[in-house]
Amino acid sequence: MDFDKIVAGARMLIEGIGGDASSDGLVDTPERVAMMWKNFLVPVEISDGELLNRSFLAENYGDFVIVRNIRFSSFCEHHLLPFFGRVHVAYVPQGGTVVGISKLIRVVDKFSKRLQLQERLSQQILNAIAEGTANGGVLVIVCARHMCVAARGVLQPDSETITRATSGRFSTDNGLVAEAQQLIFGASE
Repeated sequence: MDFDKIVAGARMLIEGIGGDASSDGLVDTPERVAMMWKNFLVPVEISDGELLNRSFLAENYGDFVIVRNIRFSSFCEHHLLPFFGRVHVAYVPQGGTVVGISKLIRVVDKFSKRLQLQERLSQQILNAIAEGTANGGVLVIVCARHMCVAARGVLQPDSETITRATSGRFSTDNGLVAEAQQLIFGASE
C-alpha cells in the first residue's frame, strides 16, 4: 500500500470537490484518509494453509459445525464504498478432526480486507476452507449491506444482499442445507 499516493489522492479529491485542503478543518484529512484505508485494507500476509493449520481430534463427532454471525467489513471495488455484515460458515469435518473455530474467522478477515465483490468474497472463503480442511462439504452465506446501494443511486438503506457458496455435501444434500440454514437464520434473525 502506497501511503503517500493515498494522501495525494485524498488531497486532490478534496480540492476536486471544491474544498481547501489547507484549511484548519481539512489540513490533516488526507493523512487521516490514508490511515483509514490502511486500517481497513491491511492485507493479511498468510497462506490459506497456514490459516487453517490447527486442527483438533474429535473422533466421535459426526455432524456439521457452524460458526455464525462473523462480522466483517470490506470495500466495494466498483465505488470504493464500504459493505459490511455477517458471514455464516458451516462445514462437515472428516478424518476425526475439527479445525480451530478462530481459524474460520481469520479466513473471513483475510478475504474481506481488500477491495472486493460480495460474490467473490463468498467463493474465496469457501475455497480456502474447502481446500484447507478435511471436510465433506462447506457452506458459506454472506449477508451484507452495501453503502453504494444505501447512500447513492437507488438509495435503499435497508436492502441486504445475501450470497451463498457451497461444496461437497452442501452442494448435493438439500436437507442438510435446509437444516444448516434453519440453525443459522432461525436462531439469529
